[in-house]
Amino acid sequence: MLSTELSTTELTTEGLLPGQPGRSARSGQAWPDEEHGRSAASPFAYGESDLMEQEHPDDLVAGPPSPDAAGHDVTAHEPLRLSQAAARLPRILAMLVCLLYLAGAAYGWGSPGLADFMGDFGLAGAALTASFSCFGYGLLSGGRHRGAWFCFGLSSLMVALGNGIWGWYECVLGQSLPSPSIADFVFLFFAPPAILGLLMLSKRPRNAAGWLCLALDGWLIAGSLLTLSWSLALARTASGDQHSPLRLAVGLAYPLLDILLISMVLGLRFRRQDGNRAAAHTATVGLALTVVCDAVFTSQSFKDAYHSGELLDAGWFCGSMLLAWAPWAGGGRALTRESVRRPRVASTFSALTPYAATGVCTVGLLYNALGQHHLDRFVLIVSCTVVIALILRQGVMLLDNLALAQRLSHQERHFRSLVQGSSDVIMIADPDGVLRYVSPAAAGVYGRPAEELVGTRLPEMVHPDDLGHVLWEVQRYLAKAPAHGTTTEPTARIECRVRSGAGEWLDVESTVNRYRDGLIFNCRDVSERVRLQAQLEHNAFHDTLTGLPNRALFLKRGREALTTRAERRPDVAVLFVDLDGFKAVNDTAGHQVGDELLVVAAQRLRESVREGDTVARLGGDEFAVLLVGEVDRERAFGIAERLRVAVSAPYAVASEEHTVAASIGIAFAEAGAGPEGAAELLRSADLAMYQAKKRGKDRVHEYSPELRSELRRRTELDQRLRVAVREGEFTLVHQPIVELRGGTVSGLAAQARWRSAQGLLLTPAEFLHAAGGGERALRLARWMVEHAVQQAARRGGALPVTVRLSPRALTAPGLVEAAEAALRRCGLPATRLVVELGESGPGGLPDGRAHGVDELVQRLGRLKQLGVGLVLDGLGGGATPLSELRRLPVDALKLERGVVDGLLDSAFLRTLASTVLRIGRELGLETVADGVDRAEQARILRDLGCSRGQGLHFAPPMREDELQELLLANARTSEDDSA
Repeated sequence: MLSTELSTTELTTEGLLPGQPGRSARSGQAWPDEEHGRSAASPFAYGESDLMEQEHPDDLVAGPPSPDAAGHDVTAHEPLRLSQAAARLPRILAMLVCLLYLAGAAYGWGSPGLADFMGDFGLAGAALTASFSCFGYGLLSGGRHRGAWFCFGLSSLMVALGNGIWGWYECVLGQSLPSPSIADFVFLFFAPPAILGLLMLSKRPRNAAGWLCLALDGWLIAGSLLTLSWSLALARTASGDQHSPLRLAVGLAYPLLDILLISMVLGLRFRRQDGNRAAAHTATVGLALTVVCDAVFTSQSFKDAYHSGELLDAGWFCGSMLLAWAPWAGGGRALTRESVRRPRVASTFSALTPYAATGVCTVGLLYNALGQHHLDRFVLIVSCTVVIALILRQGVMLLDNLALAQRLSHQERHFRSLVQGSSDVIMIADPDGVLRYVSPAAAGVYGRPAEELVGTRLPEMVHPDDLGHVLWEVQRYLAKAPAHGTTTEPTARIECRVRSGAGEWLDVESTVNRYRDGLIFNCRDVSERVRLQAQLEHNAFHDTLTGLPNRALFLKRGREALTTRAERRPDVAVLFVDLDGFKAVNDTAGHQVGDELLVVAAQRLRESVREGDTVARLGGDEFAVLLVGEVDRERAFGIAERLRVAVSAPYAVASEEHTVAASIGIAFAEAGAGPEGAAELLRSADLAMYQAKKRGKDRVHEYSPELRSELRRRTELDQRLRVAVREGEFTLVHQPIVELRGGTVSGLAAQARWRSAQGLLLTPAEFLHAAGGGERALRLARWMVEHAVQQAARRGGALPVTVRLSPRALTAPGLVEAAEAALRRCGLPATRLVVELGESGPGGLPDGRAHGVDELVQRLGRLKQLGVGLVLDGLGGGATPLSELRRLPVDALKLERGVVDGLLDSAFLRTLASTVLRIGRELGLETVADGVDRAEQARILRDLGCSRGQGLHFAPPMREDELQELLLANARTSEDDSA
């Protein structure tokens, strides 16, 4: 803001812009000397013109004005503009017409009649042209000055009407014009509208003192001219006139109005608004020429020496044509910055105008006193008023100057305190780039006293790598111009590195403004902000724990690699690394040790890849490696194996040794892969890594399209399962549980089936894996319990129904309550419901993790209190450790299908089955075998002491109608046995 306030003059580009003198460094076109003069030996040029043209090819010339925020054209109220061709042709025609009229008047037009016609109607036509031109421009252009042109049009219309009346008498009626005539009165109305137009076109004073000075200046000029005119001619004319008083009054009115008009021209000539200077010049010259001709006509009219068609008429004609051309002069171009701010002779002349007027008055007074025997009272009175007006004006100006001096002194103190107390460094450089002023804040910012910096060339302080950018920014700034319709100077903001007193480079932000014939820089140290910005940018693309690139930066580099791959054809591959066993380290040793292990693992990964490859941490214990360039399948597997070995080496963290392994998936970019395929390549490597985990972990696996197909199949199944659970698309089938010795049905095992879209019933093995351990599996478990209870209640009888559930489902909130509510709602005795505890039931965890035994025992105890039977499957597994068997309130043990399947072939499994069954008998528990599909299996189990079994040997899972037939047959068999 300070630099904007101080900037009052135009800055040329001398010494600031590189290139040849007088030529634009960008366009190569010559600039006007007064606008863009430069010193060819400027040290600020620094020989950087070629560099700037190569690095910054943008055009430096400002474009056309844009609409404002409201969508309106900001140039809507500017003066009407004409093209150069449109402006030049009418001007040539007007000059040609004036020359022809001047030639005709000089040679008398060839005949008295034609001279009278051209002296009357020719002048009327010229004045009418001026009137139409001013009226038309005022209607078309708009803006605040349109009223002035209307006044000039009215003034010219009076002249046209007066000349028309004069021509009517002389040319049409053939009579001499009466004196005074109507034309004389019409001519008198020429001056008032012209005076009003000048007032409207001029720059109005801003306060009462200004208006008073304007009035005094007007009277000084008018009184001086009146004194001189009265002394030279008017006094003798008035005293010697023998005509009527009306003719005398009309005759004197002409010079008096002309004096008033010329006073306005001189007084307001240099106080007009900043607008179209050419238009104001042309209008002023036209009015001045008309006034001069009026003065000559007044002198000739009293001597009866005026005749139409003479050279005097040519002066009036040219004055009207100049006024006609005035509004269109210069093509309607507005006043430029350079012309406003360039020192003008007009300002000096305007200041000397009152004294010049007083001098004219003094000349008139001396002429009257020396040329006559007695002093004319009129001259004396007018001269005294002129002197009094001058004294009053001097007093007003003195008071105004004192107030201005006080205000300037206050502003100077204010700005000095701002500059010296500001934490920003304010520097002023001349056109050669030499610092002429540096504020005291430089000692705190740059570590160098301001006096040491004064006289230093600015390019010497800037970092060499930033110098070209700084010079180009300065050049572009100097080429800018204020927006159309405004006089506000543009500013530029430049960031560069500047050498401090300690020799280090500081990041500095500078606001640049024009200041007189140089530049003013408002500089502040932004090194901390730049460092913080760099740190934030680093944090946005790097992992805070390991310092490795994160997923965002990894994908960005992957896109870049695939982009260059399309041009240079290097190979691209991605390795997805997951640490096996890291969670165990976290759970046993703590997260602090886990973080330290991740840091060491990241370092090993970084050291095991090639230069140019990217290692990134994606999150948790997952890492990714981007291989670019000369990566075939053999080389990629070699790098992956090296990574696996490095990661699997023991870690000495916190005085303890920990070991993890690595499962690594490899994916290679396809031939037609583009930048958008980076994320897809990472997902492919992720799939390959999970396949490596499935095959035993601590190994490397390559991606194949089948993995994507399998993932798609599981995803589709998961989506369908979500809908099936929500909309109840499941059904229950029951498999009989048979007494191995009697062959009678002693219970039913409920199993869920899912009716697919093709009408097929899918078994649990096909959809429970898709259900996983999420909420859908828990909803499926609740559904099985509720529907098993409902169907058992409808079926009747005394056979209990068994529902297989996982420990997670049993410990989930609401399942035990749902079973209790279902029993109560359906009126089924709790003894008719049996819950089988097994890992493979709905809601089981895919990795078989153990749950809290305490919570499981609590839930089983509640079911036991209700009377629900409990069966334990998988004795000694992860969910039911052998040591916790004493706490589980179960009623029966169940041999799992895997043991039963191997009874015929494996002596070990027969021994294992015998042991489990003996444990059950000794604990007083029933024993059940699952998967009894063959008669030999049933015989062996019977011999080993197993009491019950289920499997295909007895009956497959059945629908409700098939089950009813089986139960009826079983009932008849039981009755026959009893009989």
